[in-house]
Formats: sequence, structure tokens, C-alpha cells
Amino acid sequence: MLMTLKTINKSLVTTAIALILSSSALAEPEINAHELYKNNCASCHGADHGGYLAPALNAETLKGRSPTALRSLIMTGSFDTLMPPFYGRLNDDEIRGLVKHLQSTPKQPNPAWTIDDIKKSIKVYVKDESTLPSKPKFDIDNMDNIIGVAARGKYGRGSGSKAVFINSLTHKVVGEVPTETAAHIIDYNPANPRWAYVKTDTAEIYKVDLYSMQAVRSVKTGLNGPGLGVSRDGKYIMAGSFVPHNAVILNADTLEPLKTFELEGVDPDGKMVSSDSGMVIGTPFDDIFAIALENAGQVWVVDLKEGFPVTKIEKVGRHLHDAFLSHGGQKLMIASYDDSIVAAIDLKERKIIKKLQAGCVPHVGGGSAVVVDGRTLGFGTNFGDCDKTVVSVWDLDKMEVVKQIPVAGGTESPAAHANAPYVAVDIISKDRRARTVQLIDKKSLEVVKTLDVGGHAYFPEYSADGKFLYVSAGYSGDEVVVYDANNLQKVASITMESPAGIFSHGRVRYMTRGLSPDEIKGAK
Repeated sequence: MLMTLKTINKSLVTTAIALILSSSALAEPEINAHELYKNNCASCHGADHGGYLAPALNAETLKGRSPTALRSLIMTGSFDTLMPPFYGRLNDDEIRGLVKHLQSTPKQPNPAWTIDDIKKSIKVYVKDESTLPSKPKFDIDNMDNIIGVAARGKYGRGSGSKAVFINSLTHKVVGEVPTETAAHIIDYNPANPRWAYVKTDTAEIYKVDLYSMQAVRSVKTGLNGPGLGVSRDGKYIMAGSFVPHNAVILNADTLEPLKTFELEGVDPDGKMVSSDSGMVIGTPFDDIFAIALENAGQVWVVDLKEGFPVTKIEKVGRHLHDAFLSHGGQKLMIASYDDSIVAAIDLKERKIIKKLQAGCVPHVGGGSAVVVDGRTLGFGTNFGDCDKTVVSVWDLDKMEVVKQIPVAGGTESPAAHANAPYVAVDIISKDRRARTVQLIDKKSLEVVKTLDVGGHAYFPEYSADGKFLYVSAGYSGDEVVVYDANNLQKVASITMESPAGIFSHGRVRYMTRGLSPDEIKGAK
């Protein structure tokens, strides 16, 4: 009888364990859809679900969309955009949970990211900067020959996300700095050639020592937003955010935050609005920053003195975005998407000079201004793939439209150099035209050549001496292609994962300010 009871008890225990194991195996895994969105979608679609580089994904924008269609889109990716296939990265349960989350989550209110949050986010990788080398650890004649490429990585994060630095004389990679999430903008310190600043889509800024090719510090200034500028003396950085709606001035050495600004104001239609940050720019003209309030249609000029006082220039335009400088950095040319204009602002007088016609959804990228036959000409591209796709050319001395040059499609970023004969523009249409870059002769102001770069060709940039033209072949290309700037023959290819923006170190002298070397001489 005793043996029988033991056997029964053992059998019951065994059955119970089996049932527990069986139920555990059958239980659906717990899906944290918010974390999935944060880690896979937010860097492009916005931390607040309100859109950023890519469209807003929330209950309102996805109302009526088929969950099956959304699931398929996530699995396969979106052709000719930055969105890769997520099949294999996320399993089916995760994708289904993500779709449900997107279709049930409203756009989130503007989150807080305070000056204390910024301070707490600072990371120090090199405690004693005096231990850094006194000169570059690689062979280079002049630091201006450095070209920086913002490599996004396939998923906008991971090992492929980095800033890649190239010697533009040899077209060889001299350093790579990991950024964890997609690098977006690279700027350089005008007063010290060793320092670069890399900002990511998720608003981290890395202070990079170019001599040793390593990050020495980082700080998180927000949740999304690429806006970044460095003051002419190299002492300050200003960073703006899409999410939340604020900007901050940092000590360029320590990355310590000095002052934050809530971006809000009365828009051109008389409504008080909270605003994303558009462009942020320093200038060789004065100790100031200029920042665009995208939604409020204002440009703020911030003086780099005690208290960082602000002068507000209102009614500049609807949906402001990018800008460039000319005339020694005194004139600011800023694009207004919804008004189809580029507004010229005098930073000395702190007022609007004129509003120039600029085609549909104007975009000026990093700026292109060259001196041709004694005239200062500025070139502006257009995001809009409308009936009349043009590149606008303005006389920046007289502030008038010179010509609107027909091109093959919507365009994003013009590139020019005093020593190169052509202005290069990237075609962003969603077909084979997106493989191309068109070259405009600076004198005739006509398209004279179309280069089939491959992948999705965008963000052309000239080397500091103007001898070479660098172009990213992103999306499916995964390379940076280099051309001879005069004969337009391909001379090199540098492989990397999803290359995007290209930034010459020479910009600290002229290009990032829309100036060429001969313009600087004329402005002095």
C-alpha cells in the first residue's frame, strides 16, 4: 500500500511538472511594443510618433489602414527609402504587436528633456585629454582634406552606424567612430582642427578627436533632431531638437549644457505654436547662432554673451527648414517649404531683406554660393517632385532670381566649389532617376551631365581643394563614390553601410557657410 501511494504521488508530481512546462511553452511571449518602437522605428518616425525623417505613425495617421498591409510593409521594408526589411530582425509576434501598438497609440505630447536630463546624459570616454596625441596618428598633409561621412547603418543603429573619416587625397578611410544610432550631421571646430562633432538622429552629440579618431565625450540633447552649429571661436555648440521642442547651448569642450530654450512663438498666421527646431548655424560674421523655428516661422538670433539674449525675427515663412550663409556670413538664406520661397535675412540688421521665389518645397541643403563673373550666385534645390522641377539660381548681391534650371526630378542637396566647374544636385525621385546626380555648368547655368551613381545617389560634396566630388550611394548601394571634379570620371569607391550626409573639413573655412575661398577674400 505504501509503495502504491509513493507511486501515485510521484505520478501526480510528474504530471504537474509536465503541465507547467507545457503551458509555459504554449504561452505567448510578452511583447513590449513600446520598446520595439523605440528601438526600431523612433529614430526615423519620431520619438513622439509624430514623424521625423519618415512619416508619423500613430492612431490618427494609420486610421483605416489594413493591419495585414502594415505587417507586410514592416516585413519587406519600403523600396527606395531608408526603411529596410525587418523580417528576420523581428519575429512575427513582435511585428504583429508593433502594428497593434502603432494603430492604437496617439501622437504623444511634447515630452520633457530638461537641462538636468542633458547633464546626466554626459559620458566621458577619455578623462584626461592631455594624453591625446599632439598630431594625427595617420598620414595627412592638411586636416582640411578630411571628409566625414554619416553612415546610418542598415537599421539606423548597430555596428553599421558610425562616422567614417576619409583622406580626400587618397580616398582611404583613416578612422571610424561608432555612434550606436544613425549619424546625421558632422560639424567641425573652426578654431581647432582636431575636433569634430557628430550628431545622431536620436540627438546624441559625440565630441570626436580626429587626431586619434575616437570619441572623447558624448551628450544626449533631446530625443530626435539633427540641428547642430558651432560658434566661430569654437567655444560653443548649439543643438536643436524635433522632439522635444527645445534647443540648448553647450560648452564645446565639456559638452556641459549652459542654457536651454523653449521653441515657441506666434506663427505667420497669428497662432501661438510650439515648434520643432530647423537649421542651427554659426557664422564667421559674428559671435551669434541663428536657429529656425520650423512651425512658428521665426528665426532667432542668439548672442553669445552673458545670458544668451535672443532677437526674434518673425513672419519669415511657413515651415522653415534649412539655410546657408553668404557675404562673409552676414546674409542668411533660409528655405520656407510651404511658401515656395527662400527668405534672405541680414544678420547684422536682424531683419528680412527679401523673399525670393524658389520653386515647390524649396530645400537648400548645406548651401551653395559661388562667385561667377563678379556675381555671387546662390543655388537652391526643391524636394517637391511637382510639374516643374527646377534648381533656382539667385543673385545674392541684388537679391533677385537669375534663372530656374529644369532638372530631372526633385532635388535635395546642391554642392559647389570655387575650383570646380559644376554645381552638383542629387535627384530624389522614387525611380531610376534616384540613382543619378546632375551637373550644372556654373557659367552657362545649364545641366551638362548626368552621372548614374547607383543605389540612391544623394548628398554630393566636394573635397576641400575642389578636385574631387564625393557622392553617397545609399539604400541599396552601400558605398561612397568618388569622381574627378573636372572630367567626371569615377576614381574610387568606399564601402560602408547606408552612407548619407558627407561633410568636408574644409567647411570650417567656407563651405558650411555657403562661401567659397574667393568669396571670403572679397568679404574682408
